Amino acid sequence: MRHLTALGFALSLTLVSASALASEEKAAPKADAAAGKTIATQVCAACHGADGNSAIPANPKLAGQHPEYLYKQLMNFKAKDGKPAERVNGVMAGMVAGLSEQDMRNLAAYYAGQKPSGGEAKGSRESIELGQKLWRGGDQSKGLPACAGCHGPAGAGLPAQYPRIAGQHADYTEAQLKTFRVGERANDPAKMMRMIAVKMTDAEIKAVADYAAGLR
Repeated sequence: MRHLTALGFALSLTLVSASALASEEKAAPKADAAAGKTIATQVCAACHGADGNSAIPANPKLAGQHPEYLYKQLMNFKAKDGKPAERVNGVMAGMVAGLSEQDMRNLAAYYAGQKPSGGEAKGSRESIELGQKLWRGGDQSKGLPACAGCHGPAGAGLPAQYPRIAGQHADYTEAQLKTFRVGERANDPAKMMRMIAVKMTDAEIKAVADYAAGLR
C-alpha cells in the first residue's frame, strides 16, 4: 500500500510538472524566422554566413542547429542584472548587446531552419580512427564517455540539451573542447563538458574534432 501511495504521489508530481512545462511553452513568445533572417543578414552574416554555413573555420556553423541550444548560447553571451555573461566572448558580447530576447528567439529559429553544409574529416588516418573510437566507445580506462552517448551516433545531438556537431568545423570544435578543459568556457550544465574535456589529451581532442567534422 505504501509503495502504491508513493507511486501515485510520484505520478501526480510528474503530471503537475508536465502541465507546468506545457503552460510555460504555451506562454513563450513564438519565434519569427523571417525577422531572424533580417538580423542574420545585418548582424551575423560576416562571421557565420547568411545561411549559417560559416566559411571561416574558427567560427561555428549555425545552420541546422537546435533552436533551443542557439537561443541559450545567445542568452549566455549577454550580461544581465549586473552579472557577467555566463559565456565570455568579447566579440559575441558586442553582437548580442543590442538584441532582445525575442530577437534571439527569432535568430535561433532562422538558423535552425537552414540546411547545414557537409563537412570533411581532414585529419590523418590515425587521428580519424582514434576519433571514431572515442566517439563511439569513449575510453573506459579513464572514465571518458562516448561522445555518441549525448551527441548521437551521427552527431545530430538532442534538442535543448546537446548540440549538433556533425559537419562542424574541426578547428572550432577543437578550440571549444580546449576552453572547456581549462574552464574558460563554463556555461555547460552541471559542468558536464568540463569534466569530460579535462580527461582528454590534445591528440584526443583533435581526433574527435576531425572525426565529427566528417559526420553527416
